[in-house]
Amino acid sequence: MPQIAPSTQRTAPPSSPTEVQAPPTNYLNTLGKDIPSGLVVFLVALPLCLGISLASNAPLLSGIITGIVGGVVVSWLSGSQLSVSGPAAGLTAIMIMAISTLGSFEAVLTATVIAGVLQLILGFAKAGIIGMYFPTSVIRGMLAAIGVILILKQIPHFLGADSDYFEDLDFFQFNGQNTFSAIGAALKSINLGAAIIGITSLLILIIWGSKALRRLPFVRMIPGALIVVVVSIAINQLLGVVAPELKVQAAHLVNLPVIGSFSDVVGILRFPDWSALSNGSTYVVAITIAIVASLETLLSVEAVDKLDPHKRHTPQNRELKAQGVGNLISGLIGGLPLTAVIVRSSANIDAGGQTKVSAFFHGLLLLASLLFLADFLNEIPLSALAAVLLMVGFKLTKPALYTSQWRLGLAQFLPFIVTIVAILFTDLLKGVCIGLAVGVFYILKANLESAYFYHHEPSQDPNTVHIKLSEHVSFLNKASIVTTLDRIPAGKHVILDGTESSYIDYDVLEAIQNYRTTAAERNINLELRDIPQVALIAH
Repeated sequence: MPQIAPSTQRTAPPSSPTEVQAPPTNYLNTLGKDIPSGLVVFLVALPLCLGISLASNAPLLSGIITGIVGGVVVSWLSGSQLSVSGPAAGLTAIMIMAISTLGSFEAVLTATVIAGVLQLILGFAKAGIIGMYFPTSVIRGMLAAIGVILILKQIPHFLGADSDYFEDLDFFQFNGQNTFSAIGAALKSINLGAAIIGITSLLILIIWGSKALRRLPFVRMIPGALIVVVVSIAINQLLGVVAPELKVQAAHLVNLPVIGSFSDVVGILRFPDWSALSNGSTYVVAITIAIVASLETLLSVEAVDKLDPHKRHTPQNRELKAQGVGNLISGLIGGLPLTAVIVRSSANIDAGGQTKVSAFFHGLLLLASLLFLADFLNEIPLSALAAVLLMVGFKLTKPALYTSQWRLGLAQFLPFIVTIVAILFTDLLKGVCIGLAVGVFYILKANLESAYFYHHEPSQDPNTVHIKLSEHVSFLNKASIVTTLDRIPAGKHVILDGTESSYIDYDVLEAIQNYRTTAAERNINLELRDIPQVALIAH
């Protein structure tokens, strides 16, 4: 029995879904992969945390605090095994606006605490279900776009001519340049020493990741990023001896605050200004942070699930609760708002992370770096870390991804490619929204072109048209039903059959009622079977 053609969107789960949990994990069995992966994530996250603090006009330490909370706290509260949380580039513009509007960073901390509470409420209200409605083509487009942006954005750092912060994903940069003009400027002012280190680092990563070397057990145990860090520091020290003019200077090295003891950390922490609770703008900022952080988180965990080799599913509502607790704690101790972050999560997967131990270990390393490792870490050239991100970016946007999407047809390829272009020239959320709009267009188009309402029996009168509705008829089916009815020629006997429909949307019922009132004028004999009647509202 033909029914309404199924929509290309995902089917909504029941109203009170039981979220799927991954099987119990023995974390001890995967330490051999998680610890090296956590080290790689730490090396990538360190300059990102510092750069986002700088771009947000916030204290430099605030980004590190956020990364620590994301690693040490959120990793265990989250249901995701591979997602890494921390400060997000997508919130920098909001932070700049918030500090300007509220007048102080401490007032923004108060808004961050409120945002965390709002995310907890969203989690308990099961608002995470919206993550199920992001089309696969858009998620893949988002990942590919981030890969492209990582490559383009890291070229200036790779060449030692960077003037932008390390994880900027926006086309228009805070320093007045854009993605392409920054590359042009970098090519005109290459730092030869940094470029030598960057190229050497990239070659090491390529060779270290080759199939021939990966067969060796010790190669699989040691992450290539660690080799890159050690070699890059050694090369820079050597340049300082044999060619001082080529040595990479402090402006192009990691710049972690040097702190002598834990008491020093406590002494420079910032805390919320609770007087901001009397300012209505505080709540506007809090709601903005909660919405944007929640959307970025849901997008990120959906993308991470697609990259996960084991194809585990992250419970979205649990993730919102985990992020809520994270933002509440981060705001209380002087950190930036946090989200699940795709770049760090991708680096985690690329480095072979298996469980949440890797994200937790990266958080511990961020904490240790504040107390014990600053002097050593401040010797790492940014061009070496840029090489690591170039490899991550390439793996996110491999040419094979584009060809596989093309083979799926235009309805999958066009939202994919539009998402890439839109993110490249705007930012993450705007680009995803544009991609979603294109995806929704194809969903509506598929419903409009549905031809599965007609039902003919060989013994039936040729002048009888039997239209049988499916079990669930939503507003998305309205256009298809109206179009089908309008195409029926005069003189027909039309049977509109809802005997197997458990739900028919009001919009559809209204359209049927409108058709019923005009059927006689069209010389159509309309018979309704189990179709509820609704009152038409006069306009």
